[in-house]
Amino acid sequence: MRYNFLYILFFLGLFSACREPFEPEIDPVDLDVLVVEGYLDSEGIPSELSLSLTSNIQSDGFTNNLVNGATIYLENASGARFSLTELGDGKYEFAHDISESDVYRLRIFLQNGASYTSEELRPIITPDIIDVGFDKNEDGVEIFLTTQGDENADDFLWTYEETWAFRPPFTSLDKYVPETQEIVPRTDEERIDRCYLSRPNSDLLLETSSRFEDQFVFRQAIRQINQGDERLSLRYSILISQKAISKDDVEFWEILKENSDDLGSIFSPLPSIIGGNITMDQNPDAPVIGQVSLGVVKQKRLYIDIREVAPWTAEVEEYFGCVLEPDTVLVANYDQFFRTGGNIPTTPIFLDNGFVPIGYRYARASCVDCTRRGSNIKPDFWEDF
Repeated sequence: MRYNFLYILFFLGLFSACREPFEPEIDPVDLDVLVVEGYLDSEGIPSELSLSLTSNIQSDGFTNNLVNGATIYLENASGARFSLTELGDGKYEFAHDISESDVYRLRIFLQNGASYTSEELRPIITPDIIDVGFDKNEDGVEIFLTTQGDENADDFLWTYEETWAFRPPFTSLDKYVPETQEIVPRTDEERIDRCYLSRPNSDLLLETSSRFEDQFVFRQAIRQINQGDERLSLRYSILISQKAISKDDVEFWEILKENSDDLGSIFSPLPSIIGGNITMDQNPDAPVIGQVSLGVVKQKRLYIDIREVAPWTAEVEEYFGCVLEPDTVLVANYDQFFRTGGNIPTTPIFLDNGFVPIGYRYARASCVDCTRRGSNIKPDFWEDF
């Protein structure tokens, strides 16, 4: 029996040693194909158009193929032009209040001399969002909206941007000044105990209102926030944008959604040429990926306060292992402990009936300074509870 076991091990080792990595022969897709994506708001709400180039599906990781330096404008039938402003990172902003009764084309001119033109774009009037709200469920919190389609707007695309306030594990109301070797109170502008983070979503949320009675879309799920997420640890805001889209837009976004579900992100390398409503002027048969939409964007903002979902305990990986150091740093040792900024004083220590601290407890800066992860500047739109 022992010899049989050794023979089995020998053949298994031989088999595994002969295995080679499997690399299927897949023809790479065209490289340097322009990718155009955006929904331009016709009532002046700033909206973005993104330009990039395709990367090979067999490439390793994400390749930065953002297209900068392009000249882009929207042109109506009478020749009036409405320019887009370059923001950087392949983003271009459209912020014009234009007539919804006109017909438009998008024109794109790249630095390499290539130019592109869209098919005719007719603005779609998007109905208002009737309501936004949330429900607490066994997994956390689900955010939803209610809307209704009409004869001109049947298909919808929803996007959203999240912003949330958060606090670090430990609070510091004082700071060390190396020049004077003193610890002094922080000004309001220097506070590092409350910060804000903002994130646009990369999910594709699509729905057809005609699937429902009277085209009434009731409590469409927009976002699920699970227990332990920092977003609801203090105060949270979500700005939901509703965009009515055409049937051609739906087909494009459904294909893109399928690709993103397969590859993990809409920013992943694309496995196939999708097409769209953009063509290259110099060669109309050249592949282009892109669907530009034009219409009225409707928005609603929702706030959720920790008191509305409590109890809620955030589990933030960046704060795992944070502790308030037990030792007190005495005045004579301030410079040694605090000059580099790696440690931050947190809790003043006083003698009985003393008015001046003899020293401070402290913690690592990453556990005290929220600006290492976000901004301590309150967003202009922010409303406190």
